[in-house]
Amino acid sequence: MVKLSFTNRRRLRILLAALWWGSLTLLGAVVVPALFAHLAPAALAGGMAAKLFSAQTWVSSGCGLALLLLSSGPAVGATRVSTAWVLAGTLAALLLEFAVAPRILARENMALWHGLGVLFFALQWLCAQVALWQASDS
Repeated sequence: MVKLSFTNRRRLRILLAALWWGSLTLLGAVVVPALFAHLAPAALAGGMAAKLFSAQTWVSSGCGLALLLLSSGPAVGATRVSTAWVLAGTLAALLLEFAVAPRILARENMALWHGLGVLFFALQWLCAQVALWQASDS
């Protein structure tokens, strides 16, 4: 097993949390709005957005899992990333992918499922923000 120094573990936690939060921010605030602004019809933009949100699930899950692994063990002199926030964000990503997205794609009660999708995405974003804040706290 590779042993990481305290400084390198901290840097890796910051990098992972920044990747998680940054990818969510870019996707939600820039990429998806640009798709709907420049792709017609809206169904084409929606299909592409669905694929990007699906890819984001795996980025979120990977970052969350890695953060959990890096946060295990003794925290001597270290500020750890809260396991609860990371688990909540990862769970929100997985629920969005496997419970909500299939219903949106099936066009089932769009207002309800799209609203839940937005809620789970926002929850993910908040959890990633807290993880980044905690990881970078010195």
